[in-house]
Amino acid sequence: MSNPVSLGIDLGTSELKAILMDLDGSVLAHAGVRLSVSRRNSGWSEQDPQDWWQACLQALAQLRTHEAFARVACIGLSGQMHGAVLLGADNRVLYPAILWDDSRAVAEAERLGTAFADVTGSLPMAGLTAPKLLWLKQHEPQVFKAIDCVLSPKDYLRLRLSGERISEMSDAAGTLWLDVARREWFVPMLRATGLSPAQMPRLVEGGAASAVLTVDGLGLSSSVVIAGGGGDNPVAAVGIGAIKAGDAFITLGTSAAIVAITDHAAGNPASAVHSFCHALPNRWYTMGAMLAGASCLRWVTRLTGMPDEQTLLDQVQAQLPIKQAVPLSTPLFLPYLAGERTPHNDPLLRGGFMGLGHDCTPAMLGYAVMEGVGFGLLDALRAVQSAGANVDACALVGGGARSEYWAQLLANILQREIYTLHGSELSACIGAAKLGFLSIGEGDALLQAGMPVKARYRPDSAQQAVLAARYRLFQGLLGAAKALHEQAMQPCQASR
Repeated sequence: MSNPVSLGIDLGTSELKAILMDLDGSVLAHAGVRLSVSRRNSGWSEQDPQDWWQACLQALAQLRTHEAFARVACIGLSGQMHGAVLLGADNRVLYPAILWDDSRAVAEAERLGTAFADVTGSLPMAGLTAPKLLWLKQHEPQVFKAIDCVLSPKDYLRLRLSGERISEMSDAAGTLWLDVARREWFVPMLRATGLSPAQMPRLVEGGAASAVLTVDGLGLSSSVVIAGGGGDNPVAAVGIGAIKAGDAFITLGTSAAIVAITDHAAGNPASAVHSFCHALPNRWYTMGAMLAGASCLRWVTRLTGMPDEQTLLDQVQAQLPIKQAVPLSTPLFLPYLAGERTPHNDPLLRGGFMGLGHDCTPAMLGYAVMEGVGFGLLDALRAVQSAGANVDACALVGGGARSEYWAQLLANILQREIYTLHGSELSACIGAAKLGFLSIGEGDALLQAGMPVKARYRPDSAQQAVLAARYRLFQGLLGAAKALHEQAMQPCQASR
């Protein structure tokens, strides 16, 4: 096909996005459809895979009006990681998809132990896929007995597009069932959760041709090739050009993470640092993950009654200018609204403010939240470095990258140059489209290209001492937060 176009689809938690991209790397059109999360019990987080498919169809319907849609030659997929899509023998979904921030499987994660952590690249955590299956085995035995295959979220879209049960290395690494160094299913961990390799999808690399389009009615050719794709973080890395050992970036979306690309599997399970497969062959990445990132800013915006996040950010800049050090008496915030992964591995940990007074304003709370997320990322950075990963200057991607104030604050806290990129809000879609081109033997030059730098933020040395002092105070609050939730989990002895 002359002038081929790649369709990049990114299945996020709150939105499904899709783009059309040509071989020059130009985004010709984009579409988005919002998604909602069901929380029918405390700590649960679920979505209906059928809603993903309907969102996909709606996004494609939006793109179909563009002339380039008829030139789509390939599809690349990206998606939220660690979700469990449970299929019966007839490919029917047996149970709502259990998502990455679901914490019901805390006890099961502990039961799996640490014996295989060096092989799987991570400690067992409630948010990863394997413990969720152990929970299902105990609490939903009939559902568990009917499971014929377990897919990751974006692989369900592939199933609907092609009829094929296929995954790839990066999403498979996030299940805890993969030998991340060998890039193959790890049978001992599968058996530990009551499963077998026969219940796992076939694995390919992210840029490999995995299947062809078979579903009718989309307005696309039946010769369209579907690439392996990948999880959202590694595919975003492909999108921004973070493909070589030493490249690093920060994602600041619903969750947050520091990601460092490596040429070998390099994790530190003891500090809850992940080592996962990249979406490209012979590459891995080391990651420190936070369960709540820019979602904390959305939360405090609602809490303070601000009409939108930008209004709150404007007030923060007016009352606490970024070029001035904040008073030590400014409130502190623990960003554990959904628990935490790196370095604490505690999904039941909860956040909070400390140091509130009658003089506190919405702006002070907004600042504390952004700083608290920054301190959480500093915890994650130190853990990633403990695994031997090199982290110098970092690109900043995700919704939080829209705030210049937050970008500068992160540079000050992490003592690293932070830079933002033009188009990074679509980085996972762009990375998926690049992988799509690879699957048809195109796009090698595009893969090497990054994104143009939008702005650079360098650490302000004048603020280092105050922020270091506030970070020490932040660290000192952790023990109280842990004790609080541990006491809350205990039965009330006095009532007996």
